[in-house]
Amino acid sequence: MKFVSGTAAENYDVVVVGSGAGALTAGATAARAGKSVIILEKSDLLGGTSAVSGGMLWVADNHHACEAGIADSKAAAAEYVRAVARGRGREELLDAALNYGDQMLQFVEDQCGVRFIFLDNFPDYRQDLPGALEGGRTVEPELFNSKEALGSLTAHVRTDGRAPFTMQEYETWGAFTKFPWDELDLRQKEGLVAKGQALVSMLLASLVRSGAALVTGARGHRLVTDGGRVTGVELETGEIIGATDGVVLATGGFEWDKALADSMLASRLHTMCSPPSNTGDGLRMSQRIGGQTRGTREAWWAPMSITGDLRDGQPIGTLLRFERQGPGSIMVNRHGRRFANESQNYNDLARCLQSWDSAANQTLNTPAHVIVDHAYMQRYGILAHRAGQPTPDYLTEAATLEELAAKIGVPAENLSATVARFNEFAAKGQDPDFGRGTSAYDRYWGDADNAYPNPSLAPLQTGPFYAMQVVNGAFGTNGGIATDGLARVLDVDNNPVPGLFAAGNTTENAYAAGYPGAGATLGPIMTMGYLAGRTIAGEDPAYASPATTEPAAELVGA
Repeated sequence: MKFVSGTAAENYDVVVVGSGAGALTAGATAARAGKSVIILEKSDLLGGTSAVSGGMLWVADNHHACEAGIADSKAAAAEYVRAVARGRGREELLDAALNYGDQMLQFVEDQCGVRFIFLDNFPDYRQDLPGALEGGRTVEPELFNSKEALGSLTAHVRTDGRAPFTMQEYETWGAFTKFPWDELDLRQKEGLVAKGQALVSMLLASLVRSGAALVTGARGHRLVTDGGRVTGVELETGEIIGATDGVVLATGGFEWDKALADSMLASRLHTMCSPPSNTGDGLRMSQRIGGQTRGTREAWWAPMSITGDLRDGQPIGTLLRFERQGPGSIMVNRHGRRFANESQNYNDLARCLQSWDSAANQTLNTPAHVIVDHAYMQRYGILAHRAGQPTPDYLTEAATLEELAAKIGVPAENLSATVARFNEFAAKGQDPDFGRGTSAYDRYWGDADNAYPNPSLAPLQTGPFYAMQVVNGAFGTNGGIATDGLARVLDVDNNPVPGLFAAGNTTENAYAAGYPGAGATLGPIMTMGYLAGRTIAGEDPAYASPATTEPAAELVGA
């Protein structure tokens, strides 16, 4: 156990187990109300899954959209989320996420110094469902100078290793081959961070200003109770940290515990990109004292490839986005045929990887592969690989489609016919089979400079051809501890457990099986963290933005 900021004590008003965005929001909210707070992080780095995420928040009917003149409403968002979640969510959690989402957003901006970029044109993921918008519900963190704000604490914050750029900049630059890499290298040297690392760094800066204690290498093991009330946390080492007002469990999902994942998830999870410390600790702590468990069948599913990347020494998956969405790429299944709209959102596409062929007693679509040609490789590259470089192990290269089919084990006649049919229509900007490129979301991730009529479509014509295997992956699980709409943990009789709260991927998610848009993970997670902090502090969850706020210069000072 290592204190990286703050002062050690036997008791605090609030003990938060975990250090992702939900945990930090809960701690920062309670700290701004005058409560003493300690953040206990199991690993050696702060930030959890949030720090390696895109850092976006999906917040319906938010004040940025209102100021921009975008028409939105909580009723429209509720209709949309219910459709996305196929009616499986719990209304109490949905109401909490939608009713308090913008209040959370205003609070972390006004009181915690978190700064966001409003993405007015980032489309909701399911444009075909009622209540969807073509933009206005997603925000992302601004670039943040972590070195100036956090000083030596920066070394204790988790990073995903990506260059510091925003999604807003990605829209302008397009493919990675067009990025100003020299400028991005300079940003890194200056201490600028982006995405999830920027988000957690800004929240950490707020906690540091409030005098909170930040601890790494502290794995929570058991909850301490007194007369039915949770009064503290026992660490794996046996040390007990007392909590006068409440304990918040925010330890992440259980995806790295294979036994738990295999027994609880509806589909086999082949890889993930979250920190390996996500092994269900908070879920077990809650279960030991009778906490209710709900929603454990689901995860934040995503198509991934195994590229050799490591996190904390463990192999992780790499999310595929433009690699399958850019014009000139297709995805084929074990039979050498396309099976889905490659440009659709990652959560829905990953569900196609989970399909089962009952007659053949095997997976229907996996092994699956992304296929591109040499022209694509020259324009965009694949992940970190660029044309002209030695072909990495995660790519299969062949001079012809027939040779490629043999190497990846699919029928050559099927692959050739699939590409021929795709090419015929792609040249016209059409996809009659799966509708790729018809929605605003598909086109957002295409290439506006594409030589063909549709930014999402281009034929595959020029050898050599390349294939990259795709597996069912996830950012993390999103079910577990059941809470009410104030983030209070519920027992098996639906009664709140006194003194115990929870937020984040360790809990049942407000959107259940749904993924409405970019930031639909962190939006409700931070909202529940905010509600936990307000409830512990004995404050009305409703928040009114003050007439004046702290000067920006003070907000970013360590």
